[in-house]
Amino acid sequence: MLDSPPITARSLQKPYHIKGDDFERAYKNHLSDYRSWVKDGEGRHARDYLIFPKNIGPNVSIDETSLSDGELYTILSNKDAHGRKGALIAIVKGTKVEDVTAVLMLLNLYQREKVLEVTMDFSDCMHAIVTTCFPNARITLDRFHMQQLCTNAMQELRVRARREALKADVEAREQHRHRNKRNVSKRKSGKKDPRGRKPNRANEAYVPQRLPNGDTRCELLARSRYLLMASQEKWTDSQKIRGKLLFELYPDIKTAYSLVHSLREIFNCKTHTKESARKSLNKWYNKVTDFDNDAFNTASATIYEREDEILNFFGNRATNASAESLNSKIKAFRAQLRGVVDIPFFLYQ
Repeated sequence: MLDSPPITARSLQKPYHIKGDDFERAYKNHLSDYRSWVKDGEGRHARDYLIFPKNIGPNVSIDETSLSDGELYTILSNKDAHGRKGALIAIVKGTKVEDVTAVLMLLNLYQREKVLEVTMDFSDCMHAIVTTCFPNARITLDRFHMQQLCTNAMQELRVRARREALKADVEAREQHRHRNKRNVSKRKSGKKDPRGRKPNRANEAYVPQRLPNGDTRCELLARSRYLLMASQEKWTDSQKIRGKLLFELYPDIKTAYSLVHSLREIFNCKTHTKESARKSLNKWYNKVTDFDNDAFNTASATIYEREDEILNFFGNRATNASAESLNSKIKAFRAQLRGVVDIPFFLYQ
């Protein structure tokens, strides 16, 4: 049962009334071929790398993931397997170009020439690995990592505005406290308010200004994080109200949201070719220049430098989603174990 889906022995405790730790020990030492796998098979070098030449195909993804204590592993996967059996081509300890390249070079040239497209993120290490090992491969940078650059720039504006709002709130509370102190001193000295009204109570609570939807400015900015990451047609009714208030109070965030949305629409357009998308992207660069925000300028410059590899998306509309999905499965299995102690056994499973 443990040989097919990635489940832990502890998950069998309740339904089968067994001790999970004892069963896992029995499975590891006797029921499975793990010991022979470690002694005579691929397990001898499992801690450093695993490689499966038969799983290689024309469409490949490369990414990195952490198995234990932040230790990174580079994973090469076959996109056509869709995360199922036969998806894993290689998993190598570390991200150092020389180490990963040395392992992938164990694949013969004929196998490496089969690879026609590799999807990846913006990592320079991954780029060097792919260009060294796969001579026929076209590199396609993941569109979602590219969009994340601009989304992070937009969220930076929101965080900065929230920081300023928190600072203003602290100052308002401090002024309110000082005003209460002055009222106490006026009462003690028997002086009357020169404006002809009774002073406020000394212990009067501070009441922050609230917007029409009931949020304070700080709450509005904090609760707008997720609505800024979605298209307006996906907003709920409360998010539409919150978004309208946000854009009225912070027009720079509205402009940033418009830039992120227009970039997303370039890659969502079904009729775009590589050349037509390039023209649309040039118009987008001009909008970013007009906005003149440092974070967006940096994102725009990064995209411009890697433009050709980003626009390769319009060939097969390939993304790195399959690699991210495989990483999620590995992390879900790791979460069931509550951490990985025996890495070779984890990789065996």
